Amino acid sequence: MVRYESQRVSFPYFGLAAALFLLQIVAGLFIGAQYVWPDLLSTALPFNVGRTIHVNLMVFWLLLGIMGGTYYMVSDEAETELHSLGLAYLQLGILALTGVTAIVGYLVGWTEGREYLEAPRPLDWLIVVAALMFLYNVLRTILKTRRWTVAMGVTFAGLAGMAVMYLFGMKFFASLSKDFYFWWWVIHLWVEGTWELITAGLAAYLLIRITGIDRRVVEKWLYVEIALVLFTGILGTGHHYYWIGTPKYWLMIGGIFSALEPVPIILMVWDTFRHLKDKAIDHYNRVAVYWLAGGAVTHFLGAGVLGVVHTLPSINQWTHGTQITASHGHLAFYGAFGMLVIALMYYMLPELKNRVDFDQRPGITAFWVMTLGMTAMALILFAAGVVQTYLERILGMDYLLVKTTYVRFWMFWRLVSGAFFAVGTLIFLRDFLGLAVAPAVPRRVAEKVAG
Repeated sequence: MVRYESQRVSFPYFGLAAALFLLQIVAGLFIGAQYVWPDLLSTALPFNVGRTIHVNLMVFWLLLGIMGGTYYMVSDEAETELHSLGLAYLQLGILALTGVTAIVGYLVGWTEGREYLEAPRPLDWLIVVAALMFLYNVLRTILKTRRWTVAMGVTFAGLAGMAVMYLFGMKFFASLSKDFYFWWWVIHLWVEGTWELITAGLAAYLLIRITGIDRRVVEKWLYVEIALVLFTGILGTGHHYYWIGTPKYWLMIGGIFSALEPVPIILMVWDTFRHLKDKAIDHYNRVAVYWLAGGAVTHFLGAGVLGVVHTLPSINQWTHGTQITASHGHLAFYGAFGMLVIALMYYMLPELKNRVDFDQRPGITAFWVMTLGMTAMALILFAAGVVQTYLERILGMDYLLVKTTYVRFWMFWRLVSGAFFAVGTLIFLRDFLGLAVAPAVPRRVAEKVAG
């Protein structure tokens, strides 16, 4: 049950995140259709614009979901109301305005031009301001009681690191090798560094709350996993440096530590299921367990297995920039971050409404439909990447011929799997909306039902 009124600020963050998630899926289906029918609105909405919108919406809705979950968690862990509710709403307003302006800007060609960092410079500064407001609000909340928990500290460290890493993408260097060198400090060290810290901290919090496991057990492994994530994640950045003109020693560094990157993910998967097996779960919220445990497995398959199989130098020289990369990216982001944010929503929304008796079948159905759809998409993209690598990179066939003739077959089935995933998304969003608008149950009634 919710203990602090300011935790309700998570509602609008989750709501906006869910809306942007829907828009991301619509954009993804559209560019997926353009792979099959290249002339589809190619003038009005070119593929590169649709892809930019799709990717940036993904980052934005995940970021909003993480912020909403953090505001709920930090009040719960610090055992106090949020430092400033007004600041949290102002921050949300700035981010919403920035997101809408960025999307409109992409449609009319207002962009910085660098892949994944397309936001124009004025919007970059607004994002920095909102991030600093967020960090200040969280830190002041913690300092009110000076009650630091490991899960809270790791999450805050990840959020602070994420804000710092973003700054490295705000300067453009005339040398493209130098520019891409620091560009990866944002792209890689967000995804495989700071975001992994955030994921570990929030996942640990959910494990403690859902399973009732001894906090010290989770925190012990959290230290080990975080050390490994930082060690392999930072040096593993080298697998992005192979072909941008950096010294050849990055081939060795990147190759070795890319191979080690799945180690913390394997530990996280094993640790999650060990806790779930050894501790009898009497928590009413089974759907949150599905998303949390399923996310650990999908994280390992997408980030670990599909990541390593194509990042070693001897392989990456052929597969770099093919659909194999897209396969890895889709499953990794869904498992590592998307499923965690949805797990946060399914845990926190019922708690905020004191609804221990909500129907969990739609959430579990959405879990299976979305996960099967995304897994099928990843496998299809991987097959398309193998075909693309062999025909383009080894046989030397023309890029457009391969894309329009041989890869097009796989792209059709990728679109079908994407539509299947979209059905699951609609089931989830309908369930989310039902939970969000449902009237809150009086606390004493909820406690009686739970008891």
